[in-house]
This record gives sequence, C-alpha cells and structure tokens, in this order.
Amino acid sequence: MIRIGHAWDTHKLVEGRALILGGVKIEGAKLGLLGHSDADVVLHAVAESLLGSLALGDLGTFYPDNSDKTLGMDSKVILKECYMRVKKLGYHLNNLDLTIYSEFIKINPIRLRIQESIASILEIDRSMVSVKATTHERMGFIGRGEALACECVCLVED
Repeated sequence: MIRIGHAWDTHKLVEGRALILGGVKIEGAKLGLLGHSDADVVLHAVAESLLGSLALGDLGTFYPDNSDKTLGMDSKVILKECYMRVKKLGYHLNNLDLTIYSEFIKINPIRLRIQESIASILEIDRSMVSVKATTHERMGFIGRGEALACECVCLVED
C-alpha cells in the first residue's frame, strides 16, 4: 500500500537564536527561528508529513510545545522518532519533496548539505530527498523576512 503525507511549518525569525535548517546550523546567520524546540522548520515539516502519511497525528501529539521535556529539543531526534513510528507500522519512505520558503536567506548554497543531513538522519539515499526553495516575492510575513516556512510531501509504502 502507498500512502502520501503532507505538512507545512513556519517559524518566526528573531535575534538571539541559532538558525538550523534541515539539521544544518547556518553559521553567521544574524537571525534564527523562534520555537519551543530548536525550531528547525525543515525537519518539522518532514517529520509531520511522515506522521500524516499514516494518520498518526501532528507533531504536537507527540511533542507538545508546553512540555519541559521538549523544550529546546533537537529536531533531528524528533524526525528520527517520527520515522521510527512509520517503520514500526511496516512502512518505509519512498521519497520526500520539500520546499523552503525564504526571502532573504539563500538556500541554494546550503541545499546539498540539507539534503545530505536529512538522508543521514533517515538512513536513506540522498536521491530520495528533494530540497527546493523559493521566495514570496517580498509579499507577506515571509516576503518581509519575518519568518521562514517549509512544506513537505512524502510517499511511504509497505
């Protein structure tokens, strides 16, 4: 059986936080993402799409944003645990396709590092991870540089 999952996540850009995208810390970034965990918008979208593919709920189901246990949590751990839930039900990831929405932080120079990071976390071949980026043409909160977002679609099969 083939199942598809989809997710969107967004976090506000603020001073004083590390910028982590797809498990890659972006050195020299002046702004980072605000969130209860490390706020890695990319890994959150991937993890939630995996959960959604099997109707397991959302990230808040397993990682509530009001819990001391999840405060500052590494999103690599979140993604790994979400994929383990999928694998325990007899499914494996066929591929995932994600798009990062960012106006001023250029993704192309780090795209390959993000792709390799996700593949490593999930223990899959890099060719199964598509990483793309686009802007919001200076419209809305992303276009004004107030936030980043990521959207992910995945296909799992048993």
